[in-house]
Amino acid sequence: MPEPGGEEAAAETAAPSPADQAEIDAFCDALWLEDGLALASLASYRSDLQQFAGWLATQGSSLPAADAPLLLRFVATLSGRLAASSQARYLSTLRRYYRHLVARGRIGADPTQAIAPPVKPMRLPKAISEAQVEALLAAPDLDTPQGLRDRAMIETIYASGLRVSELIGLKVHEVSFDMGVVRIFGKGSKERLVPLGEQAIDWIGRWLDEGRPTLLGARRSDAIFVTARGGPMTRQQFWSLIKRYARVAGIDEQRLSPHGLRHAFATHLLNHGADLRVVQLLLGHADISTTQIYTHVARERLKTLHAAHHPRG
Repeated sequence: MPEPGGEEAAAETAAPSPADQAEIDAFCDALWLEDGLALASLASYRSDLQQFAGWLATQGSSLPAADAPLLLRFVATLSGRLAASSQARYLSTLRRYYRHLVARGRIGADPTQAIAPPVKPMRLPKAISEAQVEALLAAPDLDTPQGLRDRAMIETIYASGLRVSELIGLKVHEVSFDMGVVRIFGKGSKERLVPLGEQAIDWIGRWLDEGRPTLLGARRSDAIFVTARGGPMTRQQFWSLIKRYARVAGIDEQRLSPHGLRHAFATHLLNHGADLRVVQLLLGHADISTTQIYTHVARERLKTLHAAHHPRG
């Protein structure tokens, strides 16, 4: 789930009542205990429910008492103000909350069942070419510890398709050099083993042997990728590095997102004939429909190649 705060509330709201605030706190505690959700996801659930509870307060209702007509009216207030993706996020939050109440016997039926999800426009991920990836990999200065670290990080994320949060959270003990895999604890604390490939393994090994000890000095850390201060790399720091190397490599920054190398990993695998189910497992997607977005990218690439090289293209 996206982090809260990106868009304004879609309707006039008041503060949630104390009873509704207690409801929200109890629901988020249950999510944390039962599903182990990340703090960012819990914050998003909390923010969405607070917005809804505040709107309900203006309607003289409360979270447990809200019925389908009230929910439809709230969703209608969203449709004129928010993008379809944000509307879908709100609805997903409400569905999960009311299913939680049904499961505990507090209400008899889920009032969100009658609400159809908004139609989201197709958003294709931006993927850079294989030649651009090679240029990006060649950008770091390998004569410095930071350059070795950055090359190892780019090699790792491109070879494995890790999320940025997974990359910067890697611990030394989670990489198996003998097996050539990395153990990842992804969304919802789900574990998966991801192959790294010889290039990434070699660069991680070189960084650990030649660069990391210099940056750490006498300090100790279990994080693989550390900064000059000895702490783990952050998302913002990694993204700043990627943007700098994109400029060095002559890549348009608009073509590169924080997940650009993850997108490239998936797209390039499919372009070279990988099975969609395998890509799904490697990316850690719970639902194959999430992975299918990449087939559109690969298909567009095939159409471009056909048009460029077929005599009747």
